[in-house]
Amino acid sequence: MSNAFQPVFHMLLSTLSWLVPLMLVVSILRTPWAKGHVGEWFVRFMLWLRLDKAVCFPLHNVTLATPDGSTQIDHVIVSRFGIFAIETKNMQGWIFGSERQAEWTQKIYKRTFKFQNPLRQNYKHTKALEAMLQVPPDTIHSVIVFVGGSTFKTEMPASVTYGGGCARFILSFTQPVFDHQQVQDLLLALRSGRMPPTRATHSAHVQQLKERHAPNAERKCPQCGSAMALRTAKAGANAGKQFWGCSTFPKCRVMQKM
Repeated sequence: MSNAFQPVFHMLLSTLSWLVPLMLVVSILRTPWAKGHVGEWFVRFMLWLRLDKAVCFPLHNVTLATPDGSTQIDHVIVSRFGIFAIETKNMQGWIFGSERQAEWTQKIYKRTFKFQNPLRQNYKHTKALEAMLQVPPDTIHSVIVFVGGSTFKTEMPASVTYGGGCARFILSFTQPVFDHQQVQDLLLALRSGRMPPTRATHSAHVQQLKERHAPNAERKCPQCGSAMALRTAKAGANAGKQFWGCSTFPKCRVMQKM
């Protein structure tokens, strides 16, 4: 190589030395895995910043065993004013949805995506906490937090918030339902009863999710673990429509839409 091209060559190498790693980092940050973790860490920081550490006690990445496998909760806050199960969504664009819709819609320019109603997703989390801790259902609250620059285009329940709004929602509860000793007992039960917060636990949870949602997978009742049966509504507004119902009905009355 001639001396005339050596400075250009060294400049190119220098540029590539930081450009290639930067492109790799950007590509990783765009993956669903990275977006999920970034969103969870942001919410975790907001909870740490805004909640009284002597009153609200957080646990993160809580995986609990359920009759149909396991369920994973992004954040759990235990306080005298209740237990809060927090689901994080790191999404962009416009968000359309209502409390009762099975699926919500995300629109980014001309592209449209469907995703599970996070209130329904978090309902399973609250029921798992209720079953494990043996507390009244009205002491457990579902909180959905959107981060990442999304905008609600339909009216959302108070429990569906942006960013730091999750802390404001938690702080809106001012009537004690547990005393100090009960809070400590609940924390101990969660810490000892949760599955280990390890990579192996996460991998096993992801695998059983894939198996559970496979087209030919046997559906199991999330409450009692029995098989779910395909049924047809015979009366009411949904007459003629199919749904999944627990095979042990009427002992267990869990139902799921198609």
